Amino acid sequence: MRLWWLPGICWTLPNSVIGLLAGAIGMLWGARVAWRPRDCALVFRRMPWRGVGGALTLGNVILYTGDDPESPCFTYAHRAGLAVEPCISLADHERAHVYQYMLLGPLFLPLYVLCGGVSARNPFERAADRYALQRSGWWPWW
Repeated sequence: MRLWWLPGICWTLPNSVIGLLAGAIGMLWGARVAWRPRDCALVFRRMPWRGVGGALTLGNVILYTGDDPESPCFTYAHRAGLAVEPCISLADHERAHVYQYMLLGPLFLPLYVLCGGVSARNPFERAADRYALQRSGWWPWW
């Protein structure tokens, strides 16, 4: 772990605790957990909620419904018919959210909701897609 991540990990700890609780519950139904240093996150795979291949990030915890975090997926803009873009790595997209959480800490969730929630128009989602496409630009207002 990089030492400069430590303040961000502490700052977003309230969000991570929610993710840890959700992951622990998921483990009762078969979810598997592993630390992914590249993502600076504890990753729960095979989360038993509806859908295949989706993900949710809560602080430094990523909850995947699928088995492979590197699985390809479409960007939000592509799915909404706003752009034609190549598939991205779900892990790269979620890593951008981890970085966003580490900067905003407990402010992330309220800001995310105020910006439109799960939507192609949400600047947090657009930035995560941009990061997954280009490996840079995870901050929504760059």
